[in-house]
Amino acid sequence: MAEPQPVLEMTGIVKEFPGVRALSGVDFRLFPGEIHALMGENGAGKSTLIKVLTGVYTLDGGTIALDGRAVRIGSPLQAQQAGISTVYQEVNLCPNLSVAENIFIGREPTRAGRIQWKRMRKEAAEMVDRLGLDIDVTAPLASYPLAVQQLVAIVRSVGHGDSDGSGSGTKVLVLDEPTSSLDRDEVLELFRLMRRLRDEGVAILFVSHFLDQIYEICDRMTVLRNGTLVGEHLVRDLDQVRLIELMIGKALDQLEELHDHQLHADVGESLLTAEGLGRTGGIEPFDLDIKKGEVVGLAGLLGSGRTELARLLFGADQPDAGKVTIGGKQVSMSAPNDAIGAGVAFCSENRKTEGLVPDLTVRENIILALQAARGWTRPIPTAQRDELVAKYIKALDIRPANPEARVGQLSGGNQQKVLLARWLITQPKLLILDEPTRGIDIGAKTEIQKLVVSLSEDGMSVLYIAAELEEVLRLSHTIGVLRDRKLVARLTNGPEITPSKILETIASGEQSGEQQ
Repeated sequence: MAEPQPVLEMTGIVKEFPGVRALSGVDFRLFPGEIHALMGENGAGKSTLIKVLTGVYTLDGGTIALDGRAVRIGSPLQAQQAGISTVYQEVNLCPNLSVAENIFIGREPTRAGRIQWKRMRKEAAEMVDRLGLDIDVTAPLASYPLAVQQLVAIVRSVGHGDSDGSGSGTKVLVLDEPTSSLDRDEVLELFRLMRRLRDEGVAILFVSHFLDQIYEICDRMTVLRNGTLVGEHLVRDLDQVRLIELMIGKALDQLEELHDHQLHADVGESLLTAEGLGRTGGIEPFDLDIKKGEVVGLAGLLGSGRTELARLLFGADQPDAGKVTIGGKQVSMSAPNDAIGAGVAFCSENRKTEGLVPDLTVRENIILALQAARGWTRPIPTAQRDELVAKYIKALDIRPANPEARVGQLSGGNQQKVLLARWLITQPKLLILDEPTRGIDIGAKTEIQKLVVSLSEDGMSVLYIAAELEEVLRLSHTIGVLRDRKLVARLTNGPEITPSKILETIASGEQSGEQQ
C-alpha cells in the first residue's frame, strides 16, 4: 500500500539570527490523521521551526508545501488562513468573556453590522458537542480551570477558516507544551480530544518534554539536535533510551552516576542554621541545618511549603519567628539584599516573572545581581564585566553563545542557565534552586544536575526543590520532607531511601525509623 502524501512538507529549512544559525537545512513532514512529536533538547530548534511554520519568523532558506503546493507564510494570520492553527502553553484567550465569545472572537457572525449572539452561542455549542466536550458555552471562560480553557483554545483553533464550525478548514494543529500544567485526568481528556481530531483527519504537531506522554499519544516523531535534523521515526520503532541518546548525542548513564557519587560524598561543617524560623500563614516554625558542600533536597506535594521555606531563607518573605545563623553569626533576613550580602542566592521557580528580564540581553541579565550587590553608583568596569559574562556563558554552555542576544528569544533550558549564571557570578555560599529543571528537556536537565553536583564538590551548599522525587534523591545528601506547610522529617539519603519511603513520610506526616 502506497504511503499517503504529506499534508505539510518543509524542505531544507534555514533560519538565522545574528551570530547563530538556528536551523540548518531541516526537513519535516506531517501526514493527515497523525499525531507527530517534535523532539529535541532545549536549543535544538523546535520552537524556531514552529515559528517559521506559523509565520512568526520568516524563513531564510528552504520551502514549505501544503497539500503538495508551495506556500509562503509571512504572518500568523496567513498561517491560519492556510489551515495551520496553534495552541500555546499559555492560553491566549480572554477569561472575562464567555466560552462562545472566545471561540468566535474576531470572527463573530453578524447581520447588518450587528453580532448575532444567539447564532454564535448555537454554533459554539455545536462545535463543543461535536468534539465530545461537556462545556457550557454561555459561562465565563474564567469559571473553568486551565485544562478546560486549553480545550476551548483547541476548539477555537480547529474552527478557524471555516464557516460552518465543522473544523474542516484546519489541516494542521500545533500544540506547544499543552500538558505542562495539567494533572493526569486533564491530560487524558486532552488526549481524548487529540485522538478524535486525528481520526477526523487533522494532522497534529505535538511538542512536550514528557517522554511517557509522547509514547502514549504519538504515531511518529522527528528529532532535532543543534538546529539539524537527526531523523524521523515511527514511535513504535524507537525506544526511550535510544530517543534520549539521539536528542543529546550521548548515552544516558550520567544521571545514575550522579546518584552514586552523591551517596558517597562527604560534606563539611555547618554553614547555615535556621532555628524556629516561621511565618504565620506561610510555614510553621522549622529547624534546618545546611552544611558546607551539602545538597539538601526538599520534597513535598504542591502547596506543602517548600517555596515558602526557601523564600524565608532568602528574605523574600519576612519571618515572624526564629533566627538564622550563617557561619556561626546571626544574620538578619529582612530583605533579599541582606541574604545576598550574607552569601545566599535564590533562583525562583518562576524564571519568567520573578527571575529574568526578557527584553534585556544575556549579558545584562547575567550581570544584574552582581551589579545590584555593588550598588548602582559603582558600575562594574566594562572589561571585567565582559570577561565574567564570557566565562559563565562558556562554563554553562549557554546557547547561542552571544551575550547581546535577548533572553526572551532563548529556549527554556538556556534561560535557566542564564539565571544560574546570574547567581553563580556572585559566588554565593548557599544556592537555593526552586524547580530549576521544570519545563526543560532531558538534555538540559542533565547538564543542570551535573552542575549542582560539581558546585557541591567545590564546597557550595545547595538547597534543591523539585517535584520529581527521583531528582531530589539523585542529587541530595539529605532530604527535608514537608507536609501541610510543616517540615515533618529530615532523612539522610542512602540505598534505603526511595520515592516510596518519601511518599509514606508525606502521607503519614511523621518520620519513621531512626533517620535524623
